[in-house]
This record gives sequence, C-alpha cells and structure tokens, in this order.
Amino acid sequence: LGASMGIGQIGRYALESIARQPEAAGDIRSSMIVSAALIEGVAFFAIVVCLLIVFL
Repeated sequence: LGASMGIGQIGRYALESIARQPEAAGDIRSSMIVSAALIEGVAFFAIVVCLLIVFL
C-alpha cells in the first residue's frame, strides 16, 4: 500500500513539474520512471522476504 501511494505522489509531482517546465519533460519523465522502478523493486523484495518467512 505504501509503495503505490509513493508512486502516485511521484507521478503527481512529475506532472506538476512538467506543467511548469514543458521543455524539461524528458528529463522529468526519465527520473520519474527510475524512481518508480526502484520503489517497485523494494516492494517486490519485501513481498518475497515475507513469503519466505511465512513458508520457511
């Protein structure tokens, strides 16, 4: 739940930044994608660890 909220905030502020500075849209978008991927990776790792703890 926390990861999805964090990614939502990243998207929100990225869109606000693109609206303010359209010429920097490419840089903002790439930073947003990298940040979202890192958050998803941590969330996925946490799920794997929790499943390992439960089943082992």
